[in-house]
Amino acid sequence: MSLRPLTSLPTHEVTNQVPPLEGWNLFAADTAAREALAREAGPWAVDRALAFGEVLGRPEILAAGDDANHHPPELRLFDRRGQRVDEVDFHPAYHTMMGLGRTHGVHNLPWTTTQRGGHAAHAAQLYLLGQVEPGVCCPLTMTYAVVPSLREEPEVARVWEPRATATAYDARMIPADQKSSATLGMAMTEKQGGSDVRANTTRAVRDGEGWRLTGHKWFCSAPMSDAFLTLAQTEAGITCFLVPRWLPDGTRNNFFVQRLKDKLGNRSNASSEIEYLDTWAQRVGEEGRGVPTIIAMVHHTRLDTTFAAAALGRRALVEAIHHACHRKAFGARLIEQPLMQNVLADLALDVEAAALLAFRVARAYDHADDPQEAAFGRIAVPIAKYWTNKRCPPVVAEALECLGGAGYVEEHVLPRLYREAPLNGIWEGSGNVICLDVLRAAGREPQTVAALLAELETGRGADRRLDAAIDGVKAAWTSDEDPAWRARSLVERCALTLQATLLVRHAPAEVADAFLATRLGGDWGHALGTLPAGTHVREILRRAWAPVDA
Repeated sequence: MSLRPLTSLPTHEVTNQVPPLEGWNLFAADTAAREALAREAGPWAVDRALAFGEVLGRPEILAAGDDANHHPPELRLFDRRGQRVDEVDFHPAYHTMMGLGRTHGVHNLPWTTTQRGGHAAHAAQLYLLGQVEPGVCCPLTMTYAVVPSLREEPEVARVWEPRATATAYDARMIPADQKSSATLGMAMTEKQGGSDVRANTTRAVRDGEGWRLTGHKWFCSAPMSDAFLTLAQTEAGITCFLVPRWLPDGTRNNFFVQRLKDKLGNRSNASSEIEYLDTWAQRVGEEGRGVPTIIAMVHHTRLDTTFAAAALGRRALVEAIHHACHRKAFGARLIEQPLMQNVLADLALDVEAAALLAFRVARAYDHADDPQEAAFGRIAVPIAKYWTNKRCPPVVAEALECLGGAGYVEEHVLPRLYREAPLNGIWEGSGNVICLDVLRAAGREPQTVAALLAELETGRGADRRLDAAIDGVKAAWTSDEDPAWRARSLVERCALTLQATLLVRHAPAEVADAFLATRLGGDWGHALGTLPAGTHVREILRRAWAPVDA
């Protein structure tokens, strides 16, 4: 039996308080995402997302997301007998969220479904989970993304792919061949190199049919995983390896966790520094071709970091609108006040544009056998990853401000989202690395730029502002200016024009026109909440959250 809080205190009556946002279907309430998933995958994926959205909106699941962050993982180096174990202990709420993610196919849909749109369906599930507990998305994403790299070594894939794609969640730290499923991670960067993995110093030497690795990794997320893709130097150069936590004979591999990182956000997820010392591994892919092998994994994790930003923005927006619908100030609900409407509608434009861009990129993954789509995906995912994550922190911060001081108190979800907001702009390539990757794709594969421009042309003729932006992007790609110097402005221009193209094709006219007027037309200030007069804010807000008029 739940107890109601006291509203009558000795000194005053408690009134004008906002009820908790719970008991709603995250996907049913998200019109833009539902339309996008129906377009990119079809009814089967929408049905799955609706089922997951209902579960995630339950009060007990929302509470589990909070608990997983309030009780972060703990490193346990030794057991009670003094033997080295290098294990990480998690709160039960973390395991609840991991189990939900696997049950609903966050990690395996593209590899196990025969329906079209597997990557878009996967991304939708991750997008929903990330609104409740983004920390578990990291190990689920890595387990999803590892499959293309594993397939570079068929014998390794034959053993590990079924374990990775199994629906069950098995958190036990025992040999993988005794478990119902496995979680896989990645350990790539080192202290001296960071994103420059060719500067890695970890060495690998042959040991019969396997290899032995010695070195360190500065950042290893989810060290409780059952195996990891990693990079090490051989005589042929940087090579990719799979490092299992347990040896084939059932004993522990030499996988030493030095410490867990004390991170700004993402606190439910364990991130660590590790050491290899004569650590057994299997080669994955061609010797000396480790970077291209592991980049196949990174290419897929970047799709998820794009959706992660969209997810955080969506949850922050919903919380802000919910608050405004219930809170009164100066004689009226906040949602009825013009300046608050301006702020919320401006947020909604960013959130919808992020979702449409992310789902369009997911389509490229689902049609990677089409050269045009493969080329588009190669350049579009870093563009989308960069821009959605650059917009995420200001969007979450503005949503938090809509709640005033209540949004700054740790009892609310928004401080957690705010700490999380910069994360995916750093992981899987920080802003500069991502923008230079766009230039690298264009230089090595000119067809990628052609595919991007062809996508933009699908919006030609819808609006003069969009036409001018498309012409501007074309001109920017042929400019004589130093491309590295202007990489960020180029990527930003590409992202905004691509978002505008998608909005004029798929969103209501009120949404598309407001985006064009502000993001492309320049009728906008330097902060959110500066939409021009005449913007159809009520229509924009109703699309974002149906209870606006309740």
